[in-house]
Amino acid sequence: MKSYASAGTLIIRVILGIIFLAHGLDKFGSGIGNIEGFFESLGIPAFMASVVAIIEIVGGIALILGFATRIASVILGIVLIVAIVQAKLGMGFLNGYELDVALLAMAAHLALSGSSLLSVDSFFAKKR
Repeated sequence: MKSYASAGTLIIRVILGIIFLAHGLDKFGSGIGNIEGFFESLGIPAFMASVVAIIEIVGGIALILGFATRIASVILGIVLIVAIVQAKLGMGFLNGYELDVALLAMAAHLALSGSSLLSVDSFFAKKR
């Protein structure tokens, strides 16, 4: 039976990238000041709201393009772990952090496997 693992990884990479890009853009679009206030209520410095939004935007674009897939996935995974621990854990699994765990699993898969199909990473790998 033929394996379609590379195609599955491509789907995971692009969807995760779109999700992070959308969340990062939304942080700025909905008013970063609101997000800064939320961060401060959690005991996180306000400026980290912009840092996280930029990480989500840049990381999302990197995943969509397949550029530095493993590095972007690790960094986005760290963002997810902090979000779970700092903001979502007290809400419980359902309607709390279940989506974050699914996204974290996707990021972990990409961090471990990389992504070669239709990626900038594979373009540079072929040049070597």
